[in-house]
Amino acid sequence: MGIKKQLRGMENHRKLKWQGMLLNEPVKMRREEVGEDKPMPQPKLDVYDLQLIQEELKLALKRRCNVIIHTWKDGKVTRHYGTILSIDQTANILTYADPFKDRTLNPAEIVSVNIVD
Repeated sequence: MGIKKQLRGMENHRKLKWQGMLLNEPVKMRREEVGEDKPMPQPKLDVYDLQLIQEELKLALKRRCNVIIHTWKDGKVTRHYGTILSIDQTANILTYADPFKDRTLNPAEIVSVNIVD
């Protein structure tokens, strides 16, 4: 009789565990705790950082290699992956090809560039 009670207790514990994992409330509480929904302040880039970004963009354009570009806009950092096709400094437009289509970016929004070999 004692073993059956222990097994029922373990089964109830498993049910409660899964029910708790599937609830939205803990997820919302965790997001509030971590601050995922809060806007991120714009990264402060100095002249050296901007020069490095420009050099990486030129090198990636010349080599036609894949890059990961992070942009900041409206409090969010967005990751872009692709091959740089062109940089138009007069129109202030960077064009890159991701696996689906050609896209454009404003170079002023770029906060980091990483060349992927």
